[in-house]
Amino acid sequence: MKKTYYTLLIALLFALNSCSVYNFTGTGKIDAKTFQVNFFQNNADLIEPGIDRTFTLALQDIIQNQTNLNLVKNGGDLTYEGEIVDYRISPMTATADQKASQNRLKIRVNVRFTNKNKEVDNFEKTFEFYYDYPAAQQLGGATLSNALKEIFDRITQDIFNESLAKW
Repeated sequence: MKKTYYTLLIALLFALNSCSVYNFTGTGKIDAKTFQVNFFQNNADLIEPGIDRTFTLALQDIIQNQTNLNLVKNGGDLTYEGEIVDYRISPMTATADQKASQNRLKIRVNVRFTNKNKEVDNFEKTFEFYYDYPAAQQLGGATLSNALKEIFDRITQDIFNESLAKW
């Protein structure tokens, strides 16, 4: 009976100990306490006003929501900076009378990530995603809001995974 008790106790200790290394977001132990997200300037040829601010806030939000790191304005252990390098609308599919039936909005963001405590994690990489919408709709209002939300959700998650989750 004692042997079974000790075996269960050891198994429980291993199970609880492993929970301290990983969390529900997939990140391991992060050797940082603070992070900063510098403003992502919109350097695309086609300019959509306000997307630079929207993207910067979306990146801050995902890191705050999925880690216990504190956001700082400068001097962060982790630094995210970069620029929006492409904002492009292009026709995707055509109808029988040679008109576009679907358009695609594609956004590409160049990101430089710096980890002061672990320089091997530093990178500069481009992330992009797209949103398809009917050509009969104008890209404005709710259509633009939905497109930006979907694109930025995907890009910020990819940035998070590359910098902190290591997926």
